[in-house]
Amino acid sequence: MMGDTSRIRLASISSRAWEHPADRGALVALRKLQGFDLILKQLSGFLNERAVRMLMLGSAVRADERQFARVYRLYREAGDALDAGALPELFVRADPTINAMAIGLDKPIIVLNSGLIDVMDDDELRFVLGHELGHVLSGHAVYRTLLGVMLALSSTFLAIPFGALGARAVIAALLEWQRKSELSGDRAGLLAGQQPEVALRAHMKMASGGRIDELDAEAFLEQAGEYHANDDVRDVLLRVLIVETQTHPFAVVRAGELDRWVKSGTYGAILAGDYPRREDDASASMSDEAAAAAASYTEEFKRFDASLGGLFGDIGHGLGQARDWVADRLRDLSEPRGRDRREPRDRNDRTSGPHGW
Repeated sequence: MMGDTSRIRLASISSRAWEHPADRGALVALRKLQGFDLILKQLSGFLNERAVRMLMLGSAVRADERQFARVYRLYREAGDALDAGALPELFVRADPTINAMAIGLDKPIIVLNSGLIDVMDDDELRFVLGHELGHVLSGHAVYRTLLGVMLALSSTFLAIPFGALGARAVIAALLEWQRKSELSGDRAGLLAGQQPEVALRAHMKMASGGRIDELDAEAFLEQAGEYHANDDVRDVLLRVLIVETQTHPFAVVRAGELDRWVKSGTYGAILAGDYPRREDDASASMSDEAAAAAASYTEEFKRFDASLGGLFGDIGHGLGQARDWVADRLRDLSEPRGRDRREPRDRNDRTSGPHGW
């Protein structure tokens, strides 16, 4: 286990350092909208954010120096590594599922399930706590609140002509953003704990229900690579359809994405001090972030386009052949009986020959 002195304190680190490009582009644009955060905070109050905190106060245990002191110490260590300053309240609730969450806009809180604490060791808990703290520092609750409103109102949109189509498109976009925000949270968790092998272990436990003794890290990452390796159009479409309504990427996929981020060199550069600072957040360029977001999808879209292009190319070729066959049959039927061929038409007659559709 790493001692406190072996973790680097990333002074004044901006959340842009760990945000996935697709996530960061949206957040930078959002931060440019003056007053939008106030509107969402008021909306959060309307949705009774205070009631959520009261529920936690009455049904869960608030972690501090006296209660869940070990968990709280790990929380403070994660916050110190990310130079987070004042930390949101932390609660532990009785729930056997391996899960945690960050909720709230005005006064966010972090909630750990007891099932998570049961299966994670100290280093893994520090990674999870850093992940949730990353959500808070990025302001992800803004979009999550909007997504929650859209989902709550989805039945209302069904009664509006064409409203369901527009609502589904917005919800799908928000869910896609949320999945990318989870990748951002994983990067924040890694920067908080600064142990890539621990982050991998945490994902392995999430995927297996905690049975880490029966898993192999190399095989797990190979499995993550295999998930994206097959370009068969059926698998490409299945991947899109399977995750369409998911709020989180699969644990195996998350492990692979985080491993790629580490191997890209960005993680090491951040630990070496090369990262954006909070004082520069206001001057962050929306166009630069939008370009980075677009670039992050390029490889995925190329693979998708290649697969679909091959499929529709085959379909188009087949339809062309079918069209020619039908045209020939119709031509045969239109011929007067007893004549093998029609007299050639004038070359200026535009009705001659098969037409494209």
